[in-house]
Amino acid sequence: MHLFIEQLLNGIAMGSIYALVTLGLALVYGILRILHVAHAAIYTVGAYVGLAVFKFTGSLWLGFGGAMVFCSVLGVAIERLVYYPLLKYPPYVPLIGSIAVMLGIEELCRLVAGPYILTFPARLPFAAVHLGSVTISSTLMAVYAITALVLAVLWYITSRTEMGLAMRATSQDMAIADAMGINSHQVVSATFVLGSSIAAVAGVLVGIYYNQVYPTMGAVPAYKTLALIVVGGMGSVPGAVIASLLLGVAETLLIGYAQIPLPRDALAFIAMIAVLMWRSEGLLGSK
Repeated sequence: MHLFIEQLLNGIAMGSIYALVTLGLALVYGILRILHVAHAAIYTVGAYVGLAVFKFTGSLWLGFGGAMVFCSVLGVAIERLVYYPLLKYPPYVPLIGSIAVMLGIEELCRLVAGPYILTFPARLPFAAVHLGSVTISSTLMAVYAITALVLAVLWYITSRTEMGLAMRATSQDMAIADAMGINSHQVVSATFVLGSSIAAVAGVLVGIYYNQVYPTMGAVPAYKTLALIVVGGMGSVPGAVIASLLLGVAETLLIGYAQIPLPRDALAFIAMIAVLMWRSEGLLGSK
C-alpha cells in the first residue's frame, strides 16, 4: 500500500507537468484551430533560458520570470511571422510550418547550448510533507503548488476578466467577435503570451524535476500533447487538464506499479485511439 501511494503521488506530479505543457496547445487550438506543435520548442527554450538566468543571477524566481518573458516574446513572434500569414491556407499548412519551427528551434538550441545534457542544480523552496509513513518530497510539493497556482491564475483570467471574455468570444467565432468590436489580433497575441508563459514555467519545472535540460526535451511532449488535447476534447482547457492528470496517473500505476509490459509513451496514443472510437469529441469536447 505504501508503494501504491508513492506511485500515485508521482503520477499526479507527472500529470501536473503534462497539464502545464498541454495548456498552451489547447488555448491556441481553441482560438485559431491550428495545432501549435512548436509549443514544445517554446517549452524547451523556457528550460534553457531559466537555467541561464538562474546561473547568472543565482535566483530561481528570476529564472522563472526571465523564461516567461522570453518565451512570451518568442510565442508572439511565431504567431505573427509564421501562423498569421498561413491562416488563409488549409489547416495542414500551418501545422507543417509549426513542425518546421519546432525542428529549427531544436537545432538552434543544439548549436547555442551544445548537444549534451545540462544539469539544473536548483532547489525549490518548498517543505516536504509527512502523511503517516508517506513523505511527499519538496520537489513534488513544488510541482503541485506551482501547477495549482497556474491553473488558478488561468481560470481567473479566462473567467473573470474582460480579456478572458474576449478570448471565449474569439474562440467561438472570430468574425462575429470582430464585428462586435473585439480586437481579435490582440486576443490571439494575448493567448500566445499566456500559453508561452505557461510553457516556460513547465520547461523550468521539468528541468529542475529531472535535473537535466537538453535540445530534444520537447520531442516527446510535442506528440504526446497532441494526443492529450484529442482525449480531453479539442480546444477544451479543462478536458486537457483532466486528460493530462489521468495519463500521468495511468503511466505511473500501470507501467511503474503494475509493470504492464508496454512502452510508457504508448498509453497516450492507446487512450487517443479509444476516445476516437467511442467518443470522438473527447472527454469534455462538444460534438
